[in-house]
Amino acid sequence: MSHDLTLKKLENYNGPKGPVVLVIMDGVGIGPGDESDMVAKASTPHLDWLKANVPYTQLRAHGYAVGMPDDTDMGNSEVGHNAIGSGRVFDQGAKLVQNSVVSGALYEGETWNTLINRVLENNSTLHFMGLLSDGNVHTHIDHLLLMLRKAHSLGVKKARVHALLDGRDVDPTSADHYLQMVEDLFAELNATDGVDFAIASGGGRLYITMDRYGADWPMVERGWNCHVHGQGRAFDSAIEAVNLLREETPDVIDQDLKEFVIHRDGAPIGKMEDGDSIVLCNFRGDRAMEISQTFDAGDNFDKFDRGQVPDLFFAGMMEYDPDQSIPKNFLVTPPKIDRPMGEYIAAAGLSQLAISETQKYGHVTYFFNGNRSSKFNDATEEYIEIPSDNVSFDERPWMKAAEITDVVLDSMKKGTHDVIRINYPNGDMVGHTGNPLAVEISVEATDLSVGRLMKMAEKTGAILVITADHGNADEMYAHAKDGSIARDKNGKPKMKTAHTLNPVPCYFYDPAKQVDIRIADKKDLGISSLAASCFNLLGYEPPADYDCSIIDVN
Repeated sequence: MSHDLTLKKLENYNGPKGPVVLVIMDGVGIGPGDESDMVAKASTPHLDWLKANVPYTQLRAHGYAVGMPDDTDMGNSEVGHNAIGSGRVFDQGAKLVQNSVVSGALYEGETWNTLINRVLENNSTLHFMGLLSDGNVHTHIDHLLLMLRKAHSLGVKKARVHALLDGRDVDPTSADHYLQMVEDLFAELNATDGVDFAIASGGGRLYITMDRYGADWPMVERGWNCHVHGQGRAFDSAIEAVNLLREETPDVIDQDLKEFVIHRDGAPIGKMEDGDSIVLCNFRGDRAMEISQTFDAGDNFDKFDRGQVPDLFFAGMMEYDPDQSIPKNFLVTPPKIDRPMGEYIAAAGLSQLAISETQKYGHVTYFFNGNRSSKFNDATEEYIEIPSDNVSFDERPWMKAAEITDVVLDSMKKGTHDVIRINYPNGDMVGHTGNPLAVEISVEATDLSVGRLMKMAEKTGAILVITADHGNADEMYAHAKDGSIARDKNGKPKMKTAHTLNPVPCYFYDPAKQVDIRIADKKDLGISSLAASCFNLLGYEPPADYDCSIIDVN
């Protein structure tokens, strides 16, 4: 179905001399201002000046404002970029999967029935792989538990769980809690004669399996060998593995735990065999795509030696990339996001630049474009990926902010692009490491880059829109119910590596005063309103069904 992509010009304003530059400071929210708040603690002279001197507001970036099931759900980079880029709020994977599992619609689909029937007919094993978490960013453990119960009710006798440990979207050392939830269910289900449900393998999500954007294929290889071939350090149980690995490396958090394999009678209990079925329980696409390709590629795979590849029926929780049909089989249809901001800009004949480093390149392109891999117009769009360093980001908290900024400054100076969108990953990627000093530096590196953009905007007639997709660096310690910082038995603050429920800032910087920008008198706007605001600054009325603009201009 075709849509009219024509944008109507504003009557009294034709747009700026330079580009409109949308700056997404990933993970830089508005925190409580206490000692947990590394955004407040950091030296941010440019952001401080902007807040005091230009149109400024706060935006919602979690829960219903980004299509999550509930307002207690934190936002994340995927849904945040979907909301910013599409200019509207769509029900996201977490909500779509929740609805499908609870209603039972998932179990009526062809893919689920193929998974189950293959196992029943072959008397084989049903495998579940995914992040054990209730963070609701990549997965929710409730979905796994409900599917295991359903499989048991349908007569599946043997199931294996390959557990990826979180510590990133939830408490840093909470893996044993989620593993125990699975073990408690298995104790119940295994009371049925002939039933053998068990955890078979696992490891930290940033050590095995969950790479993204091709940054670290050896991570995927370690996961493949662990889950599929049963290769890794042997333990009697997953909880034993986690406890011993923590003892051996006291400062390690769950996301970095090495792989482990559960053995019985001297052999791994969860090697995948011909005739088995497997579900990847993650609903978010970025960290599910590479392992999906590894299962789905057939003979056309060249990233690493997979060894003997068993004949499996593999399905993802969702279709992670509809453009490339990854994976081939999936349980829940993803959100259908049409007419994102970039498509309108391309139709208007304006040139666009999208840029970030590897860790967020897909967010500022694929997710921003409504889960679309390709460009809308090859002639007018340029996408640039600055390769990320393959190190723990608390060791390089400045990441590639300077290199990203160098490219953007060159474009601004030469007048190459009409619209530029940037993602600075620092506040989020470093925030997830749980290193407060590094997080503070990461925010300062972002502020420094914003300052460089401001100077070039003064010279070129550009307008900057500076915001974030969700919070993270703004709350690095957990809080008790009374609002105080939670502390361990030694009085040290309890680390928080997850995203926050805090609002995010939004600054509008037009140093040439080309247009009168005023914050509109509207309450509780979310980051989905950024697209309409950018259209206004470009000299256009936004599409009628886009969420309202944050600003009034004339």
